[in-house]
Amino acid sequence: MVGVGTWAPVLHTDGMPRMPFRTRALATLMRRGIFPSIATMDLAAIQRSRARRLPAGAPVSWVVGKVPRDLDISVVWFPTRDGSQRQARVYRPAGTRPSQGWPVVCYFHGGGFVLGSIVQSDPICAHLASAIPALVVSIDYRLAPEHPAPAGIDDCVDALHWLAQDAAEFGADPTRLAVAGDSAGATLSTLAAIRLRDEGGPRLAHQALIYPATDLSQTFPSIREHAHAPVLDKAALDAFLVHYLGGSGIAADDPRVSPYFTPDLTGLPPALVQTADLDPLRDEGLAYADRLSAAGVPVRVTNYLGTVHGFLSFPGATVVGHQARLELVTELRRHLT
Repeated sequence: MVGVGTWAPVLHTDGMPRMPFRTRALATLMRRGIFPSIATMDLAAIQRSRARRLPAGAPVSWVVGKVPRDLDISVVWFPTRDGSQRQARVYRPAGTRPSQGWPVVCYFHGGGFVLGSIVQSDPICAHLASAIPALVVSIDYRLAPEHPAPAGIDDCVDALHWLAQDAAEFGADPTRLAVAGDSAGATLSTLAAIRLRDEGGPRLAHQALIYPATDLSQTFPSIREHAHAPVLDKAALDAFLVHYLGGSGIAADDPRVSPYFTPDLTGLPPALVQTADLDPLRDEGLAYADRLSAAGVPVRVTNYLGTVHGFLSFPGATVVGHQARLELVTELRRHLT
């Protein structure tokens, strides 16, 4: 296990932590307003951001990765507990389907519980579907501020129940079901895993948690150490929490939204936890991995040096993104096949 401790970043003269040139270049573009900060966005801007689609070809694909052309991608609807329906984006791998059906990865996108979309997650979801290979289903859960907590969590749990029941209709094996997500999606993944354990199933084979937020009360040292980090800073974290928890009546340290404070973590599925060393969320991700391990849950944890929050979504702008994707695929494949 990687322990949690204090760490003082080495800064360049421009105030940014030391990181590879390609990552610094992306961070500089983002600081200059290529993407607006959530701290300055009103609801109309938030909704425009969710609807944004990046170009599929070069040079964008050099940064975020390509979507394999031989994948079959479709949109389906699944039922939720309130009688409504939500969208899911389904990625079917090419090639001959195994006799027992494809394993299933249920993916929850990042975006601070406010931003992001299933379409914007095409590169990573398509990569997982092709590389494992597996049926990957990306869930369009409800987002704040229109739908504060716990609406999104409920949607994720409902999606997993739906998948476990109907996976065979997609040529998939419901007994080999994993959750995966990045950032807020990783938080939802582990909260869903806890809920399924407490509610008696369905059983998950694995949980892949990519730089998760596990303590929304922001008590760990890296929140202060990287308060002005590229990509995700404390101002953005604070704004996300206002949208997500405002009006919910749920405190930031409530286990319903902060899995680190769940009293008992025994019986959860094996986990992969990936963190970024220059990320405000680093310490809480590592601390949650420590708590899982102490509870007897098999855990693999990797803290990637010299990189920032979100690095798996732009592997071409890092020197570790492709390695992290290989680790993610390897762990999911090992537990699903």
